[in-house]
Amino acid sequence: MGVINSNTHTHMYTLLLNSLLSHIFRKILNKEVVEKPVLQILSYKQISGGGNERFRLLLSDGEACIQFAMLATQLNTLIHKGELERNTVICLDKYLCNEVQPGKRVVIILELTVLARGSEVGQKIGNPVVNPGVDPSHSVASSNASKMNAFQENRQTHPLTGGVISKPSPYASSIDKSAQTQVHPISSLTPYQNKWTIRARVTNKTPIKTWSNSRGEGKLFSMDLLDESGEIRATAFKEACDKFYDMIEINKVYYISKGSLKTANKQYTSIKNDYEITFNDETTVIPCYESVNVIPMLQFNFVPINNLEQVAKDSLVDVIGICKSSSDVQTLTSKSTNKELRKRDIFLVDQSGTEIAVTLWAAEAENFDSSTNPVVALKGVKVSDFSGCTLTTVSATGVQINPDIKEAHALRGWYDREGQHIQTQLISGKPGAGGMTGAGANWKTFAQAKAEMLGAGEKADYYTAKASVVMIRKENCMYRACPREGCQKKVIDMNNGLYRCEKCQCEYPNYKWRLLLQFNIADFSENQWVTCFQEGAETILKSTANDIGYLKESNEDQFSAIIDDANFSTYIFRLRTKMELYNEESRLKTVVVSVTPINPTEYGKKLLNDIQQMESVL
Repeated sequence: MGVINSNTHTHMYTLLLNSLLSHIFRKILNKEVVEKPVLQILSYKQISGGGNERFRLLLSDGEACIQFAMLATQLNTLIHKGELERNTVICLDKYLCNEVQPGKRVVIILELTVLARGSEVGQKIGNPVVNPGVDPSHSVASSNASKMNAFQENRQTHPLTGGVISKPSPYASSIDKSAQTQVHPISSLTPYQNKWTIRARVTNKTPIKTWSNSRGEGKLFSMDLLDESGEIRATAFKEACDKFYDMIEINKVYYISKGSLKTANKQYTSIKNDYEITFNDETTVIPCYESVNVIPMLQFNFVPINNLEQVAKDSLVDVIGICKSSSDVQTLTSKSTNKELRKRDIFLVDQSGTEIAVTLWAAEAENFDSSTNPVVALKGVKVSDFSGCTLTTVSATGVQINPDIKEAHALRGWYDREGQHIQTQLISGKPGAGGMTGAGANWKTFAQAKAEMLGAGEKADYYTAKASVVMIRKENCMYRACPREGCQKKVIDMNNGLYRCEKCQCEYPNYKWRLLLQFNIADFSENQWVTCFQEGAETILKSTANDIGYLKESNEDQFSAIIDDANFSTYIFRLRTKMELYNEESRLKTVVVSVTPINPTEYGKKLLNDIQQMESVL
């Protein structure tokens, strides 16, 4: 930050006086372009209310002063450091002047340079009067065509200080073609404003979501909006959802006005704004047909993959990586809604050599193609501690494939040169034998797991072990479940040919079988009782639940043979262990996350890696 130094106080005072006494405020408030105006801070005051700390400045140009000047929040540190004390002279490198109410305008300071500290100036310069009037001939409502044309030309060269003229839109036929729209920066929006218009780029749009509860049902979608001053999230419900969803496209720019502002729920978005917009009956959305190079594309604040283990659970972060591999699309059922969900796990790596699993959902999962090892940029992806450190997309997550940004080009160059050949460190539990040598596999013997008291903390622990099945409990190893797709609730035999599901509140003439195995597994050091559910149990028993259930009812000997044949088979087990309270007694519960047959080649690489690590220690 530059400071003008002078040999004498008199010389400095004369210099600043000449810079100040030039009708700056009269020009700014009349929407004239003033390049880097020089002003003096007479005082400042913190504004109460809202989530962010904000400061209002009393500024003077030596002839007039204005009370409605706002300091952008990113400049608050200058107040805290005492650099904007009383009488300080500053240069506004970047600012906005907006009409928040008829006849009331606010100057928002985005960037500034301190020219002289208040202690050096020592006094108020000139004899300024408060809140000068605005020359009607320069008003934005003026019908003087020549001045409007001049203003429009100035906007092209200095887009931060001017309004815009909207082109006709099929979605807003009632808009006057000659009307001039006063554009407000996103950073200036507060719930205390009734009339505003922003010009913003849509950087993300969620699919339509539906809800149904005791208060009714409906639908919604959300979008992320960006202009040169910042970002904000907007949500459209019910009729507004139907009205605007098909119209709004990602990366397009729109004029948006007359929405309601409320405090943002940071649980669902990573956007750094204290407020969010809700569309209402009066909201208008008009496509912008002008050149808008001043509005940036999607902005990221990437966290390196090797730093994600230090990020708090459920945080929303931005991540970029090369997709090394991906799983097939899987179908599962939501326990809370009973709806069928589609997911796919992809595995990203960056220049840190660290690999992480990311879960994609719905259309993103179904349409993803990993065959070309694309660069994937994620904005607002959720950090999870399930199966190590993992990521999962949420409704607010923006997913871009091979984005045209410098980070993506650098990542592609690194991967093509060397990244594809290195051994990565996986910090997530990865199904299958791949990733055996990754840090996220967390290989343990059972003796080590017990000695380290895994599962005794507040969070569950995950580890991987090579073990053999020793004994399976046949009793209660399976049950009759609801036949409804997505429901796994045990049914009640009504003894009349029907089976009742209490969860669905329905009776069915049939049911489906579900496996719930409890068995003991052992390695060379110790043994451990575990619980295994449907998919893993079918892998161990080498048969489907329905086939095993049929034998259980029709041929007890063959049923027992299937159970007995599974003993002494060896697998790679991914395990989740956690201390749980049962009948006021703490018990360690270990659940099988995945069961993988041993791949001799991959397991051999794992053993070689172990030997190399031991050699390096010795």
